[in-house]
Amino acid sequence: MASQYLKADVLARAEALGIKARQIVEGLRVGDHKSPFRGFSVEFVQHREYVPGDDIRHIDWKSYGRSERYTIKQYEQETNFACHILLDASKSMQYGEGDSNKLEYAKLLTAVISYLVVRQRDSVGLYVFDQKLRIKLPASSSLVQVNTILRTLEEIEPDEKTEIGPLLEQIAETTRRRGLVFVISDAFDEVEPLLKGLRALRYLGHEVTLFHTLHSDELNFPFSGNLKFDGLEIPEEIKTRPHLIRPNYLRIFNAYLEELQKGCNASRIDYVQLETTKPLVEVLPQYLVRRLQMGRG
Repeated sequence: MASQYLKADVLARAEALGIKARQIVEGLRVGDHKSPFRGFSVEFVQHREYVPGDDIRHIDWKSYGRSERYTIKQYEQETNFACHILLDASKSMQYGEGDSNKLEYAKLLTAVISYLVVRQRDSVGLYVFDQKLRIKLPASSSLVQVNTILRTLEEIEPDEKTEIGPLLEQIAETTRRRGLVFVISDAFDEVEPLLKGLRALRYLGHEVTLFHTLHSDELNFPFSGNLKFDGLEIPEEIKTRPHLIRPNYLRIFNAYLEELQKGCNASRIDYVQLETTKPLVEVLPQYLVRRLQMGRG
C-alpha cells in the first residue's frame, strides 16, 4: 500500500483522532455510528407499548411492576457509515507548485481520509469530476479499495473546467443511503448552483463537508511588477500591473468567500477552508479535533 499520498506523519496524527459520524447514518452492519433503525442492542433510547408479536424477552418487567402495563425497551443500533469523497480535478486545481499544488494537496487529503475510513471498518467511495463525472468508485470497506483509490489518484491529471452544482445533484441521486460526503474543490463556480448541489446532498440526510482548497496567492494576491496571467480553464491572457487591480480583486474574491461560507452555514454544511501552503499534517488534525468537539455538542 506504499504511495506518495500516504504520508506517515499525517496518518499517525489523523488515525489517533478518527472520523466519527456526527449525525444519524444508515449502515449495512453493526459498527460505531448512530443508526436511524431501532433494535435491541447497544444504547437504551425509550420505552414503547408492547404489541402482540413482540419478543417477550424484551418486556421491561420492572416498569410493569410500577405501572402494570407491558412496555418494551428500545435501543439505538450502531452502524457503519458510507463515506463519499468528491474530488475536483478541473484545470484550475493545477495551480501551485510542489506540495502547495491544489490538486496534489487534494489528492493527499483524499488518500488520508480513505485510509482512515477503511481502517475503522467503514466504507469509502470516490467520485472524480470537472465539468462532468470522470470516475466513480462505489463505496467499499475493503483494504483493496484503498489501493484502488491510491492508483486512481496517481493517474489523475487535471482536465476541463469546473461545473460543480449540477454534478452534485446528479451524485445525490445515486447516494441515497445517509452517510458522509466530503467535497474537495477550489469551488471556482457560481455560488448559488454550487450551494443548490450541496443542499441536494443535505436534503437526503448526508453529513456534508466542503473542503475549500485554495492557494495563498488566490487568497492574498501578492503579485507585483508587470505580469501576464494565463487562464487555466479559459484560454485567455491578461497583461497587467497587479498592484492596480489588487483592491478590486480582493473585494470581489472576499465577497465570494463570504457568500459561499454563509450559504454553507445556513444549510448546515460544514465549510472548511484549506490553504495549501499550510501543511496537511497540521491542518487535518485541527479539523478532526473540531469534529469531535462538535459531535459532543
